[in-house]
Amino acid sequence: MARAKVRTFSAVDRDVEMLEAIAAYHGFSKSATITSLIRREFWRIFPAGAAGIEPDEGAAITPGITRPVKAARKERTR
Repeated sequence: MARAKVRTFSAVDRDVEMLEAIAAYHGFSKSATITSLIRREFWRIFPAGAAGIEPDEGAAITPGITRPVKAARKERTR
């Protein structure tokens, strides 16, 4: 009888396998990999910070960028 996999987040097995592959490639834990990806995406979208989150001292900030431009949402079809 196979044991159930306990996770603290929802993900299908394929997503977890991809996360494990990325973590192994970079030599990080899965949680460190998730944190790294979130940090990278946050600063890509909000290069000047957002909601009281200020960039690190000495960070290179592109002048004039105050907020991100939202991508158009895909229309859902049923």
